[in-house]
Parts: sequence; structure tokens; C-alpha cells
Amino acid sequence: MLVGYARVSKADGSQTTDPQRDALLQAGVEDERLYEDRASGRRDDRPGLAECLKSLRDGDTLVVWKLDRLGRDLHHLVNTVHDLTARGIGLKVLTGQGAAIDTTTAAGKLVFGIFAALAEFERELISERTIAGLVSARARGRTGGRPFTMTPAKVRLAMASMGKPDTKVAELCKELGVSRQTLYRHVSPTGEARPDGMRVLARK
Repeated sequence: MLVGYARVSKADGSQTTDPQRDALLQAGVEDERLYEDRASGRRDDRPGLAECLKSLRDGDTLVVWKLDRLGRDLHHLVNTVHDLTARGIGLKVLTGQGAAIDTTTAAGKLVFGIFAALAEFERELISERTIAGLVSARARGRTGGRPFTMTPAKVRLAMASMGKPDTKVAELCKELGVSRQTLYRHVSPTGEARPDGMRVLARK
């Protein structure tokens, strides 16, 4: 089954989701299976997206007008699609730079694989720069680096809580002592551990 998601950045009425909705309906998405948000793509607390992701089932395909309607950056997009793939859910992009992405086809999976490789490459470059900076600082007698904000226990609690429909994200973040961005970087809205969360769980 096809499930659609639409988003505009402003909630003041100056932008409308109508063009996106029309394209999604034309692509075969039924009106009652269409979710939307009026919020910046940089916001983690998008209720429409959270509801959309929770509604998806094995065999469904999430359809978006453009790739940037779904995520705020490449890492977020890669994490989201990895979560969907693990649940047996496809992603299809109708237009824009990501229009070749349709993870229900072999060619589409290849294109997204390239996106994922670029995201990992960027991540490794940032990590290398950070490590080089720390080594340089230690050589000068300085130590640095932030302590881990997420522990294995916090990740497990977040996974259990995020899987419940009545969980309030703001209260969970306060209980864990982390920001929304940190929470969503480690655990998906449906309670699955993301790559960062899995790395924390693997720590001794």
C-alpha cells in the first residue's frame, strides 16, 4: 500500500501542500493515507511525520514529492530509509534531485546506496578531523571532548518508550537529560535503534 507524506516549512498560511498532495494522489496514494506537516525540515518534532512512520507496515511504500520534504539533511534521510528498509518498507521520490530513488526497485536501491555511501564518507571525514584536532590538542597538553550523553541504559529506555503511542517526546527528553536531536539520532520515532544507538548499545 502507498502512504504519502507532504510538508511545507511555514505554518502562517503563506505556503500550501496542495501541489504535493495533488502529485501524491496522482501517484496512487489514497487521500486517507496522506500525512502532512507545516514545519521546518530541521525540526525533529514533526507530528505528521511521526504518525506517518507509525502507520507504515511491512510491504508498504512511503511516497514523497521531493526528497527534502522528508528529511532535514543527508544523515537524517539515510537513517530514516535504513529504518524503513529494516521494517520492509519502501521509499519512492516523485520529482527533484532524488527522483531516481525508489527502494522497491534494484536501480532505486543502487541510487540510494550511493547517497548512503556519501553520507558515510562525510561522517568519516568529520570524525577524522575531530580525532586529528584532539590529538593536536593533547600534544599541546590540552584534553577535550564531550562525555557521552547517551548510555546503553538510556538507549534501551528510549527504545521502549518511543514504541508506545502515548509517549510524550518532550517529557522523555527531560527524563533522559538529552535534546530531541540527540534522542532521534539514537532512536527512531517507532522505537528502533539507529546506527548511533546501536553503537552505544555495543559499548562496554
